[in-house]
Amino acid sequence: MPWPMRAALGFVAAAVATFTFHQAMWAALHAAGLMPLPPFPMGPTAPFGVPRIISLAFWGGLYGAAFGLVLPRLPGPLWRAGLGLGVVAALVGLFIVTAIKGQPIAYGFAWRPWLLSLLINGCWGIGVGLIAPLMIPRRTPGS
Repeated sequence: MPWPMRAALGFVAAAVATFTFHQAMWAALHAAGLMPLPPFPMGPTAPFGVPRIISLAFWGGLYGAAFGLVLPRLPGPLWRAGLGLGVVAALVGLFIVTAIKGQPIAYGFAWRPWLLSLLINGCWGIGVGLIAPLMIPRRTPGS
């Protein structure tokens, strides 16, 4: 499969994982009283006013595009590689996105945002690892 197709399908797989796995964990945490907002947040994001859930799916899709590109080379079960992707996404959010937004880096190392981010993004990553191989073959015929 050509690399642009792997990237596009990885994007789609990660966006689907955002609407399913990511938001399922968000809903569970909301039901447990740990997330103040209900799942599928529609509030506008800066600077363009895009609904938050669409923004989450887009940024998740970019991670998924990278995952789709490397998927044929990943060893072992892909859900585990996806979990690693989710941890990377959580750490980028905690250390880089917070700094860009002018918030304390890693939320001042408070445990609650770390726990929520790792749970939600880890669940999303597992979803990417389960959905992407349904769309992208790991090996091309003859390899």
